[in-house]
Amino acid sequence: MKNTFRVVSILEGVSYILLLFIATPIKYLAQDETYVKLLGMPHGLLFVAYLVLAFLIKDSLNWDRKTFLIVLAASIIPFGTFYIDKKYLRN
Repeated sequence: MKNTFRVVSILEGVSYILLLFIATPIKYLAQDETYVKLLGMPHGLLFVAYLVLAFLIKDSLNWDRKTFLIVLAASIIPFGTFYIDKKYLRN
């Protein structure tokens, strides 16, 4: 389950960065919503999967409340999921 969470974590982080730094500027600068529409749904699904998997693995990884809240908060901070992977998931 930890490896699945790692994969989802990385994919969620990449989708967030693409959405935030590529698709959104194109939407407002070029008046083209195509990329936001293409990336929005996959990012949303990955975001939900990240949260659900975090809840499922928190006990097996012995995360205390503070660590768990950091893991959850990282999902809304650009590059946050990469920090979580490096700090808490790699062995």
